Amino acid sequence: MLIDRLAAYAAVAADLGVDAVALVPGPNFTRAIGHEFMSHERPLVVVIPANGPAAALVPNLELGSWAQVGFDGAVFDWRDQTGYDDAFAALTQHLDITSLAVEGQVMRVFVHHAFLNAQPDLKITDAEREISALRIVKTDADIAALREAIGISERALAHTLTTIKPGQTEKQVEQTLVQALFAEGADGQSFSPIVVAGANTAMPHAHAGDTPIKEGDAILIDFGARKNGFAADITRTFFLGHASEEQRAVYDAVLQANLIGHKMTKAGVTAHEIDDAVTSHLESTPYADRIRTKTGHGLGRDVHEAPYIMRGNHTALPAGTVYTNEPGLYEIGNFGVRIEDDVLITDDGCISLTTFSKELAILPC
Repeated sequence: MLIDRLAAYAAVAADLGVDAVALVPGPNFTRAIGHEFMSHERPLVVVIPANGPAAALVPNLELGSWAQVGFDGAVFDWRDQTGYDDAFAALTQHLDITSLAVEGQVMRVFVHHAFLNAQPDLKITDAEREISALRIVKTDADIAALREAIGISERALAHTLTTIKPGQTEKQVEQTLVQALFAEGADGQSFSPIVVAGANTAMPHAHAGDTPIKEGDAILIDFGARKNGFAADITRTFFLGHASEEQRAVYDAVLQANLIGHKMTKAGVTAHEIDDAVTSHLESTPYADRIRTKTGHGLGRDVHEAPYIMRGNHTALPAGTVYTNEPGLYEIGNFGVRIEDDVLITDDGCISLTTFSKELAILPC
C-alpha cells in the first residue's frame, strides 16, 4: 500500500535526523508512489516528512494522472503560464521544515534551486545512498518482473544469433535484436544495446556502427529488455566461424572468473569479497593488463544501481539483492570478452536469473 511505502522513506528521514525526504520522478519515486511519471522541464516532487503526512508539488496538467495514485496528502499544483515558484513557496510553508534529504544522483539543479528560492534557510543534504538502499532487497514481485525481462531478452538473443552472417554490419544485427525484443513482449529497452564486433569489442561501452562483421571476429552483445518497470542486463560474447587459440584462452579466463563470482555469492558476503575473488583470478592469468572494469553492479528498476560490486565496497549483501556478475578482458585494437549474468543472492548461495548458455559458441558462417 502507498502509505506503507511512504512510511519507509519517513523512516529514512528520521534515521538521518532530517525533517523530510524529497523524491522526484525516477526509480525511487516509482517505487514509493507505485506509478511512473516523466522527468522533464516541469518539476514534480513528493516530500515525505519524518512525522506527519506527505505533500506533493504537481504540474496542473498531471493532476488527472496524479488522481490515480491515491495520494492523501496536500497537493500544490502549478501551470506553465504562471510558473512553479509560488507552488514551491506554498509547499515549503505548508510543511514547515528546516532540513531536507534528496537524491543527489537524480534531483536536478533547478529543482534544488527552486526549494532554496522558496526557503533560503532550508538545509538540503544528499541522501542518495540511504534512499536508494530501500531498493536493494527485491520483493517477490520485483524478482518476477526481472525474470520476465530476462526471459524476453534471452529469447530475443537466441533469435538474433540465427540471423548473423559475414558482411552484416553491427547496426543490422542491432536492428534485428531490437525488433526481436519487442516481438517477445518488451515494454522497452533497458539501455541502447551494445552490439559490436572485431576490435570494437575491446571498448566496453562501444555502440553499433557500420562495421561489417567478418569471419573470425568476436561479437559482443550487451543488452536487456525492460518489463513492468524492471531492467534486464545481459552480455554474451560469440565468435563467427572460428575462434583462435588466443580468443579461446581469453574467453575461458573470463568464464572461470564469472563462475568464481557465482561460487563466492551468498548472503552476508561483501561486494569487496566478490570482486576481489573475481578480479584476483583475472590478475593471475596472462591477460591481467586487459582488466578495465569492476565485477558488476546492482540491477532492478535502474540498470546501474546499488550495490556496486567492487574492491573497497565492504557492504555486506543481503538475501534478495540482484547484481550483475560481468567480468571482462579487453585489449584495445584486438578484441574483448565479457560474460554477464543477473544474479539473485539467497541465504545459502545464489540463483542465476540468466540461463543463456555461457559455453564458448562459434556461430556458423
